[in-house]
Amino acid sequence: MFTTIVEPRFGDVDGLGHINNTTPAIWFEEARNPVFRLFSPNLEISAESWRLIMAHTDFDFVDELFYPNKVEVRTFVSKIGNKSFTVLHEAWQDGRLCVKGSAVMVYYDFAKKKSEPIPEEIKKSLAEHCFV
Repeated sequence: MFTTIVEPRFGDVDGLGHINNTTPAIWFEEARNPVFRLFSPNLEISAESWRLIMAHTDFDFVDELFYPNKVEVRTFVSKIGNKSFTVLHEAWQDGRLCVKGSAVMVYYDFAKKKSEPIPEEIKKSLAEHCFV
C-alpha cells in the first residue's frame, strides 16, 4: 500500500461547502505516482519511456469531504493481468472513508500503438502492493 497525504485547497470547495466531486480524481492521480515510478523511476514522460495508459476509472462517494482537513489517500494494487493492472484508491478524512475508486492501467507501446505484456520484474513489484 502507498499513502499520500493531501491538503484540500480553498478552491476545491463547491457551493454547498463540500470538496467538489471532481477533486478526488486529481488526488487519486497524484497518489498513483509511486505506482508510476515502478515503470518510470524518474517519471520521465516521453513516447519512448512512458508505458501506461488509463483504460477505466470509477469513483464511489461514501461520505462528505471538507476543507481544510487533510485527506489520506491509500493506494493498493488489486489485480495484475498480463497487459494491465487495477489500482484501488481510498480517500480517508478524520477517520472516515469518504471516496473509493479504481483505475485500470494498461502497459502500452506508444510507437507501436498497442498494448504489450507487463515485464515480470514490474509485476513482482506491483504484487508487493496488492490489497490483502
